[in-house]
Amino acid sequence: MDARQDILDQIPMDQLAAQVGADEQTTRAAAEQLIPALVGGLQANAQDEAGAQSLFDALGDHQGGTPALGQVDTREGQQIVSHVFGANQDEVVNRLGGMDGGAGGDILKKLLPILASIVLSYISGKVLSGGQAGGQATGQAAPTQDADAGGLGDILGSILGGMGGGQGAQGGLPGGLGEILGGILGGGRR
Repeated sequence: MDARQDILDQIPMDQLAAQVGADEQTTRAAAEQLIPALVGGLQANAQDEAGAQSLFDALGDHQGGTPALGQVDTREGQQIVSHVFGANQDEVVNRLGGMDGGAGGDILKKLLPILASIVLSYISGKVLSGGQAGGQATGQAAPTQDADAGGLGDILGSILGGMGGGQGAQGGLPGGLGEILGGILGGGRR
């Protein structure tokens, strides 16, 4: 099972749809777009040492498994989104919404802070628990806190690669999403 499906399976889609005021099908389609975008943004941030350390620190704050929807702090999730996409958040949402089959920008904006916390918790389980998240083993060894940017970036790349493409922030995202993020984020943010 790919990482996106693994994350989606941990989310009660009916509750998420009710929370954002949309139907389940639309909510699921939007989540399917946003999850790889978030992981790709995190990978772009991990391309430099300071970004990797910042991400590693954030992962430490999100241990313990996927939070229940009622426990997701959307203010904290918005901080994660701001950190991942910076001033480009609206452009990411607009481009995702404009892709073939893309969900509307309003639902994408509502979902981003919710999914950001969930995705960070999922990745934390993969990275800090020696590859255990949602009961799935990845075979990846957990990096130490002094892991270099390449190690964390490689783990994120392998997660992205399992979402429908090759590795890398630009090649690992499905449906042209890699080109969108690569163009918007450039070499990554911190």
